[in-house]
Amino acid sequence: MSSTITFYIARHGKTLLNTLDRVQGWCDSPLTPEGIEVAQFLGAGLRDISFDAVYASDLRRTRQTAEVVLSQQGQTDLPINEVYGFREACFGSFESDFNAKMWGNVALFLQYVKMEDMYRDVFHGKISNKEALDVISKLDHMGLAETFEQVETRSQSALREVAANETANGKDKNVLVIAHGMSIICMLQSLGGKELLKGHLENAAVCKVTYRDGKFDVQSMGDMSYVHTGREQLTVNS
Repeated sequence: MSSTITFYIARHGKTLLNTLDRVQGWCDSPLTPEGIEVAQFLGAGLRDISFDAVYASDLRRTRQTAEVVLSQQGQTDLPINEVYGFREACFGSFESDFNAKMWGNVALFLQYVKMEDMYRDVFHGKISNKEALDVISKLDHMGLAETFEQVETRSQSALREVAANETANGKDKNVLVIAHGMSIICMLQSLGGKELLKGHLENAAVCKVTYRDGKFDVQSMGDMSYVHTGREQLTVNS
């Protein structure tokens, strides 16, 4: 009998570089107090779910988020498995630079006068995340920035490997994955996430995905209800 794996794939909590509005791909920074708090809310909101395994990227901010989530959720005994394939997109020479500079250059390349107009069109689907990320790769003078396809390939490969490992014993499981905004979008867009995502992924937003008989089914993208529920629980108990 086929088993079903239910993935809860969440973006990490807010970090120092997020707060400074700087580009954060392969470069890393710790969670801020606000980032720790939203991870606590997420953990509290996930208390009714018993996880069988936990995965994170190999960047510190995802492991730190996973540790905080598990401390609130109550399963601190679960090991956190780090997976390179889940790490964020590499933005090459734009790493740790101001977001306004990188995205401003992307806007000019796409012939926008105002960066805000480009953001609006990305939000409404007139410009795809693939197109935007591929422009960054073209503009990176060091040739290190990844294309959408590169991030999609490695992140989906990692997800399929985890799914195969977790279904090996034939049992239904719940699996928590802490990853990154762009890597999650690249991973899930062609699996059905494109139609469900409205805007960007907020910190600690959850994407729910099921896996059965070799097929993925994206059920939700960018769900903040777990964070809202956890905030209410912790506020009542404080």
